[in-house]
Amino acid sequence: MKLIENPKKENWAEILKRPTQTVDDIEAIVYDVFSDVKINGDKAIKSYTSKFDDVDLDDFLVSKQEIKTASKAVSDELKSAIKLAKNNIEKFHEAQQTDTVFLKTMRGVKCWQEKRPIQKVGLYIPGGTAPLFSTVLMLAIPAKIAGCREIVLCSPPNKGGKLADEILYTAKLCGVTKIVKVGGIQAIAGLTFGTETIPQVYKIFGPGNQYVTVAKQLATKYGVAIDMPAGPSELLVMADKSANPAYVASDLLSQAEHGSDSQVILVTTSKSFAQQVNNEVSLQLEDLPRKEMAMDAINNSKSIVVKDNKTALELIDEYGPEHFIVATNDDNYFVENIGNAGSVFIGDYTPESAGDYASGTNHTLPTNGFSKAYSGVNLDSFLKSITFQKISQKGIKNIGPAIELMAEAEGLQAHKNAVTLRLKDL
Repeated sequence: MKLIENPKKENWAEILKRPTQTVDDIEAIVYDVFSDVKINGDKAIKSYTSKFDDVDLDDFLVSKQEIKTASKAVSDELKSAIKLAKNNIEKFHEAQQTDTVFLKTMRGVKCWQEKRPIQKVGLYIPGGTAPLFSTVLMLAIPAKIAGCREIVLCSPPNKGGKLADEILYTAKLCGVTKIVKVGGIQAIAGLTFGTETIPQVYKIFGPGNQYVTVAKQLATKYGVAIDMPAGPSELLVMADKSANPAYVASDLLSQAEHGSDSQVILVTTSKSFAQQVNNEVSLQLEDLPRKEMAMDAINNSKSIVVKDNKTALELIDEYGPEHFIVATNDDNYFVENIGNAGSVFIGDYTPESAGDYASGTNHTLPTNGFSKAYSGVNLDSFLKSITFQKISQKGIKNIGPAIELMAEAEGLQAHKNAVTLRLKDL
């Protein structure tokens, strides 16, 4: 990791730049795939699955027998671990349920707000080098709690035309209604337009590579909502000399191994601590099965030494990390004042891995600085708020004159008439 000491504020933007391609590099490919899928449906899906995933499939849907076979292949130990995680995630997301908001704003005027599920949702589950069955838990559980009617899961098949056993087992466990062996841009396009096999949905969830991220953003142009722009994974750790260098290094590597385009950053007030962490990273890296991928990410990553916690916080907020770990002598300062972060992990014994799998919080989070404006996935992500109102005769008498005056001032006579007619009848 490149070590940078006390960078000038005017250089922060360049130093904190993500190692991703620009949208311009990707957008043309995404547009071509979308246009093809819109016109040719499953035929286009099949062609791109062959081209991008190197597998030819005649049927994209996962059968009940495939799910049954996959479930048997998952070990009892892993099933228990998945169920433990499911239980914690359910508890945390069920606690996010809220009651109807009901209010009489004035005599005879009742207003209330109720939440309704998004009826059809698409869940994108990354496959490729690491089939993320944990993301099935993070998306399908709140979708089920919310009451979504159709929960469609898409994930790229392996070279044998299969999805990971763990993904199929977890999808079945969590109530997914349809599982489709399609990934990448073509999966997002299929969920956007609908094909002979893939149902059209109202909102698409899930992380992915840069192509998937751009595809999700393009989907919004066709009236499909998305959870957030969520691209390559990233982590920022704020630690001082009171922290354990080995723990910090392990956290940095836990994100680095996600992919070559991931990024991890250490911010610290101690140069010697930064050097200790770098040494630990080098040692631990040697034992990782995904060493080359993690090394690519580490080469995109930085250790930044700043003069004090105030400067550190300002820099962290400028970056807006997806995951933020704080392990310092004054954790509360950062916890109480952080403005931009997807999810925060506090203290020496709260690894980011806990949130990725089993603590209960959701790991589908905004990347690329989008935590400045977006929340991570939560129960409300799968719900819509609908407002209701009911006005009595007394109520229209009370509120009507104000409406008439306001409508007339805006030059909207029909708006005024809608009230005037009722008042005359009363």
